[in-house]
Amino acid sequence: MWNAARGFCVFMISGLLVGAAHGQSAPVALKAGDRIVFLGDSITQAGAGPKGYVTMVRQELDKKLGDAPKSKSIEVLGAGISGNKVPDLEKRLERDVLSKKPTVVVIYIGINDVWHGESDPARGTVPDRFESGLAGIVDRIQASGARVILATPTVIGEKVDGGNKLDKKLDQYADITRALAKSKKTGLCDLRKAFQDHLLKANTTNRESGILTSDRVHLNDAGNRFLADEMLKALGQ
Repeated sequence: MWNAARGFCVFMISGLLVGAAHGQSAPVALKAGDRIVFLGDSITQAGAGPKGYVTMVRQELDKKLGDAPKSKSIEVLGAGISGNKVPDLEKRLERDVLSKKPTVVVIYIGINDVWHGESDPARGTVPDRFESGLAGIVDRIQASGARVILATPTVIGEKVDGGNKLDKKLDQYADITRALAKSKKTGLCDLRKAFQDHLLKANTTNRESGILTSDRVHLNDAGNRFLADEMLKALGQ
């Protein structure tokens, strides 16, 4: 059930869920009593709304699982704030994530770290700072006992001919995220690869937006559905 006032979704589970491989690295198997926090920026903030990807994840799992006692429920909390970058997540990790006692944390960050530095490098996050900051966030979450899924940044522009100005930089930050997932032994939801593969097939007219995004970055309805499906794979569904 979606709780707009508290900003989270609750779905029920009657037993253990066993993760299965769906093309994602190290899917996290859900179990009764899990509390999942989706940590990120404006995409995740919107994702916790009625038509967002976080809500869609809850709805799909609810269809599969049906009703169960409250003690068997799983909470899904959205912890996205518009404009956030890795340094912002570091500052609010305790307040918005660790204090909630999660058992699974999905970190989807990187778009603003790249995008905000386009016109002024000082407003973005340089690669070394992105890497060290994200690594520290993972360490703190794992030290709390929670499992982590890292998601690579998606797109800033949907063109498929190499015409998106920030493609190379996004690829660099996605590579950093992939390497951290491997070294820290986290789950990986490789959204960048998934978006690129999908756009190569779907964006036949080389549009800048309108396939999965409304404005080159933020998700439209199709993008939220696509992202929800990728997150479900990373959660072993």
